[in-house]
Amino acid sequence: MAISTYTLLVIIGCGIVTFIPRVLPFIFVRKLALPDVVIRFLSFVPLAILTALFVQSLLITRANNFPLINLENLLASLPTIITAILTKNLMWIVVVGILSMAIIRLIL
Repeated sequence: MAISTYTLLVIIGCGIVTFIPRVLPFIFVRKLALPDVVIRFLSFVPLAILTALFVQSLLITRANNFPLINLENLLASLPTIITAILTKNLMWIVVVGILSMAIIRLIL
């Protein structure tokens, strides 16, 4: 399969555009001493992002309707959340989440 020069340049350009905003902040902040308030604030960013992704996966949106609950994802998330609370081990959380979803899709 041949690739044109235009397609290659678009792929490289997209890679650069994706790479720059992720790397430049680390380069600039690396040598700065941030105040404790900022560090405390930034510590909540990953939790906020993961919560938004989690809630988004639990809802089914339709135009001009209220969101509905995705029953499969909700049922699979319950044992996964319990595993997360009890073990705090990412490997177990992922395994339980995958197995929960597989079992639910097999049953439903």
